[in-house]
Amino acid sequence: MRTLLLVLLLAGSALAQRHKVNINTETPEGQALQNIGQDTDDARKLADLEKFVQDYPKSENLAWVYSEMVPLYAKANQPDKAVDIGSKLIALDPEDLGTALATLKAAESKKDPDLVKKWSDTTAAIAQKELAAKKPEDEEEDDWKKHLDYVKQVNTYSEYALNAMALQTADPHKKADLIEDLYDRNPQSQYVGPLLPVALQAYQQLNDTDRAVAFAEKVLAKDPNNDDMLLVAVNGYSQKGKEPDKVIAYSAKLVEVISAKPKPEGVSDADWETRKKTVTGLAHYFPGKLYYSQKKWGPADRELRAALPFVESNAALKPEVLFLIGDSNYRLENAAEALKYFQACAAIKSRYQAQAAKNVTVIKSQYRAVK
Repeated sequence: MRTLLLVLLLAGSALAQRHKVNINTETPEGQALQNIGQDTDDARKLADLEKFVQDYPKSENLAWVYSEMVPLYAKANQPDKAVDIGSKLIALDPEDLGTALATLKAAESKKDPDLVKKWSDTTAAIAQKELAAKKPEDEEEDDWKKHLDYVKQVNTYSEYALNAMALQTADPHKKADLIEDLYDRNPQSQYVGPLLPVALQAYQQLNDTDRAVAFAEKVLAKDPNNDDMLLVAVNGYSQKGKEPDKVIAYSAKLVEVISAKPKPEGVSDADWETRKKTVTGLAHYFPGKLYYSQKKWGPADRELRAALPFVESNAALKPEVLFLIGDSNYRLENAAEALKYFQACAAIKSRYQAQAAKNVTVIKSQYRAVK
C-alpha cells in the first residue's frame, strides 16, 4: 500500500484545485476571502473559514471554503468536523472524488465502522463513475491516463479502508457488514480472499447460521470450488433441516473439491492431511445423517461407512457414526454388521454408549447365531 498511500497524499492539494474562488475585494465577503487565502497560520485560517461560513452561508464560494476546511480539520485532528464539512461539500458537488476520499480518511481516523462503510461506498461510487466516463475532448491523452490511474488507486483505497476497518473492529455485526459490502462491490478485490475466514468467524460469534449460509452461497455462485464455503453451506443446511437436496449436492461437491485440491502454500503436510481428513469425514457424515433421518438405511450406511475412517480421532463424531451405522444395518436386518458396530460404539464412553450396549444385548437375544 506504500505507493498508493503516497499518491493519495496528493489528494489534499487536489481538493482545493477543483473548486474555484471568485474574489471581489470591493466587498466585505471578497476581503474576507482574500485574507483567508493569504493567511499561512492554519489555526487562524481555520477560524476565519468557520467565521466566513457563519457570515456568508449562501456564498457562491462556499464549495471552495469547504474544500479548504476539510484538510485543515483533518490536520488539526478534528475528524468529526472534517466529516461534517466533507458531507456538506459532497452535497454541493456529488462528483468530488478528492473530498470523498478526504472524508473517508477522516472517518477512518474516527474508527467508526458505519462511517467508514458509508464513505468507502461514496468514494467507490464516484470513482467507478469516473472510470466509466469518456475522455473529455480537450484532455491530453497522457493527462487522462494519469487521471485514471489516480482514480483507480482511490477506488482500491476505498476497498482497503473496508478491509482495515473489518480487521480492526471487534463488533462481529459490523465486521460482517463491512466484509459483505466489500464482497458485493468487488468479489475479485485483492482484500476479499483473506477476509472470507474472518467473515465466517463473525457469523459464528453471532450464531447466525442463516447469514453464514447466505454469504457462503453468494461466494459459491462465483467460486463453486471454495471448500470453506461448501462446508459452511452443508453444515448450515444440515442444522436447519431444510433443502436436503442441497446437503447432498454440496457434500458430493465438497468431497470432489477437497480430494483434488493441492496443499496451500505455507501449510504443513501434517496440517493439510488433518484438514483433508476432517473435511472429507464431514462431507460424508452430513449426508449420512440426513439419509438416516429419512430412514434411507442403505444410503445412510454407505455414507457413514465412508465417513468412519476420517472421524477416527474425533471423540464427538466417532461414537455417533458407529451407532448410526449399527442402527442402519439393524434396520436392514444385517444383524452381524449391526452387532459389530454397536459393540464398537459400546466400548467408547459417549452419550451413545449405554444404548449401544442395550442394542448389543437385544441383537444377541434375537439372533442367537450372531456373536
